[in-house]
Amino acid sequence: MCGHIEEGNFNGTNLDGLNWAVLMYWPGEVAEGNGTQQAIIDERADLPQREGLRRILHGESTAPGATHFYVYNSTMSTVLDTLYAPIVLSIDVDQRMASLKIDDLVESRGTPIISPHTGEPTRSRINMPDGIHYIFAEMGNGNTKARAGVELDLKDSYGQFNVLHVNQDGMIR
Repeated sequence: MCGHIEEGNFNGTNLDGLNWAVLMYWPGEVAEGNGTQQAIIDERADLPQREGLRRILHGESTAPGATHFYVYNSTMSTVLDTLYAPIVLSIDVDQRMASLKIDDLVESRGTPIISPHTGEPTRSRINMPDGIHYIFAEMGNGNTKARAGVELDLKDSYGQFNVLHVNQDGMIR
């Protein structure tokens, strides 16, 4: 999971323009827990920004269950030290395209789902007007190779693209 903060703050600390990523692994179903998580924060962040983002990404500053960061973190038995690295990220939700590069640690690419019948990109979306994650998400294809504390090799896996507006109490609608 990764993102770019267009506009936002944490307790008065401006987070505008920063990128972040969270690597997560579970040995079975997410709800069964026993996961491992590692956050990676844009190296451009200063100390207050790093601490604010770390707390957000680990769900430490939200009402219980109010954000997906809190929910995912509640399923982790291992939370690895946060890393700080240069993050190159581009996301186009409407086109279902994304690319992420974090040094030699992570390389990820999201693309549209291609119809096996027409060979053209197809659109599929999840609407969750009352959800804690997002109002809607575009589905896509994901490929990720991660060599940080969490190692991943995902080929032609689940990809999701969405816009997120949250605060400590959850989704802003």
